[in-house]
Amino acid sequence: MNKAITDGVVFMPPAFANGLDVWSSGDGTPGSDTYENAVNAALVPADQDFGGCLELQKVETTQKLRYMGETPLLPGCYLRVTAKVKAVSGNLPAVRVAGWAGGAGGVHVNGLTEVGPSTALTQYGEVVEVSAIVGPGLRGGVDMVWGREPLYGHFGLDLTGATGGVVRIDDIVIEDITSVFLRDMMAWVDVRDYGAVGDGVTDDLAAFEAADADAAGRMVMVSAGTYFLGDNMTFENEVQFEGTVTMPDAAILGLTRNYDLPAYVDAFGNEELAFKKAFQALLNGVGHESLDMGGLRVDVTAPIDMQAAVPNRSTYATRRVIRNGQFEAKGDTVWDNDVVTSQATYSVNDPKKLTGVVNIANIPVGARVEATGVGREVYVRSVNLATQELELNREFYDADGTQTFTFTRFKYLLDFSGFDRIDKMVLADIEFQCNGKSSGLCLSPAGVSFAIRDCFFTAPQYRAITSPGEGCQGLLVDRCQFLSNENTVNAQDRVSIVLNTAGNDIKLRDNRATRFRHFAVIGGTSSVITGNHFFQGDNSGQGLRTAGIVFAGANTRATVTGNYVDNCFIEWTNEYDSDPAFASELSFSQLNISDNVFLCSHTVPWFSFVVVKPYGAGHYVNHMNVTGNSFRSIGGNIERVERVDTSFADLDHAKMKNITFAGNMYKLIDTATENPLLLNHSEAGETQVWSIDGAPFLPFGGRAKNVETVQPIGAIRNGANQINRDQPFVNVERGANNDRIEIHWSEAVRGEVAVKIRMD
Repeated sequence: MNKAITDGVVFMPPAFANGLDVWSSGDGTPGSDTYENAVNAALVPADQDFGGCLELQKVETTQKLRYMGETPLLPGCYLRVTAKVKAVSGNLPAVRVAGWAGGAGGVHVNGLTEVGPSTALTQYGEVVEVSAIVGPGLRGGVDMVWGREPLYGHFGLDLTGATGGVVRIDDIVIEDITSVFLRDMMAWVDVRDYGAVGDGVTDDLAAFEAADADAAGRMVMVSAGTYFLGDNMTFENEVQFEGTVTMPDAAILGLTRNYDLPAYVDAFGNEELAFKKAFQALLNGVGHESLDMGGLRVDVTAPIDMQAAVPNRSTYATRRVIRNGQFEAKGDTVWDNDVVTSQATYSVNDPKKLTGVVNIANIPVGARVEATGVGREVYVRSVNLATQELELNREFYDADGTQTFTFTRFKYLLDFSGFDRIDKMVLADIEFQCNGKSSGLCLSPAGVSFAIRDCFFTAPQYRAITSPGEGCQGLLVDRCQFLSNENTVNAQDRVSIVLNTAGNDIKLRDNRATRFRHFAVIGGTSSVITGNHFFQGDNSGQGLRTAGIVFAGANTRATVTGNYVDNCFIEWTNEYDSDPAFASELSFSQLNISDNVFLCSHTVPWFSFVVVKPYGAGHYVNHMNVTGNSFRSIGGNIERVERVDTSFADLDHAKMKNITFAGNMYKLIDTATENPLLLNHSEAGETQVWSIDGAPFLPFGGRAKNVETVQPIGAIRNGANQINRDQPFVNVERGANNDRIEIHWSEAVRGEVAVKIRMD
């Protein structure tokens, strides 16, 4: 770069032969004395070494010589001031390049170095060259670092030392030597050329802003050093970091032209901090909808509080994506759970609240709640210190009164629970490498459409994904792998869970989960669960099995289709009901289980694939469809595929409605459940009342409540071998368990009929 050539800028002062009226004996400012007609200055037209030159007698302690013209100082431009001097007579002085820094309005810019290196003249007639470089940036070889404030300079020489000597001075040369520092073809500007110091203490924000403003499409270079930026900095041009920056936590670094995690790692020199700052920029108008992690692994040394990384926001509702990288848990004790025990009071009159909470300040949002009468995966949604109240994400089923509760806060690689609400956040192609140390992801207490796709959750210690509130509303989890840290632990002893939800409308699609305690604990309604493979067996032989999916609300309105349910079962409860006995609600309603593959191996014979567990009396099943499934056992038969867990209460079989078990396939299952149940029944001897048993084929030990058809197969004959053509009538719910029907004929007959019995 040479501004004299490229932009026609004039740096060179005129020759002395053109007149001394533009050469000052002061600072060179307007009105200062000149050497025109001065008694101690004269023009020499033909010096043997210089040609035309100035002869000057030193009469002052510091004899100044300044060009009165304003030599421009341009951003990124470096000037070299050079002069040749020789002593003629008298005392021998020292000589140096000097200048005067002028700012806006002709004001002197104070505090700058305005002189170059000094050279002593040691003998008469010897030509000595002195020079100094002036420029905006602190670079090697720059003698006068003036930064961005000076706009021009008055340049020349100082003669110092003893007075009385006479010297001759050749014409002063001022030239642009920026190319010494920046190659001509480089399409970038350097922040140091705009006054950046890079000492980690001086606030270099103004220099960064000036460099970016002047780049005009070129790249901004942050050369080696540590640069402190005291406030927000947004680059409108591409930026490359050789040095690093430091900023206050609240200050935002926006890289609008090369926004990705590798660039932030270059900027901050630390992957963990870089991710926080990049996420902060993502939620503060960086001009990009997604943060590409560039395939980098971020070593996470403590849980990342995502809201603390963006202290100016407590909510966010614009679609944003974090993709293509890995988070790996490092360290040990930083991932230890926080466990607090505290006395509190629960009331069914306000079923999502704990009141009178002792020691409430120590209970964090997102802590799991455990006590007698508390269901699985109940979490603290919010904390009110002033009223000593905790808001819960779900109700307790039997905890009315005062007792001691245990609050356990898991530690997550990414924790969004500090936000009040997050909508439309997407995590894609990310591995959460928990290493058996940490949990994976904690959602915000509220929000809609959080999406997680094509991610790996590897060896989470306790939870892969936790929803402490309704931030899971509309949750989408697609094509993710969940790899357990408890592969060698017996199923019933495991503590890790893939995910829980409290909101409605979740979608779990095409995921794979291995050997967790549960795949999903679902508290909301209208879930779609399709195409997943979750397997939870162990190596114990005839082992126990745990639920793969837990529907913790009775009116679930869920669809479970096309999944591979492997060595686990679907459990349907109402444990999130503070009054779990049936009153006037919809009871256990609207669950569709279709076209799934169910498999168990080497388990106990009483294992079942579909379990209904009412936590209070009087409930029944209303609208349930179980069709097109394949049920298979390996390594021993199981008794049946469905059952009622009566640990708390049985179902009211008299109220069962609209239940279909049809078109399913059974292998090594003792009882193939059907409803409606189609049976062929024959009587060899003549009997007027035929008793037909629907047990054990009706689901859930149901009653024989209805008969759809009675169809004779062949002739029905009496004792005289005559055909009986009368229409029989049927009585239902006969027998001690109400699971038999009776066909009443007009006379004693024999023969065979096909009957279709319903338990609803």
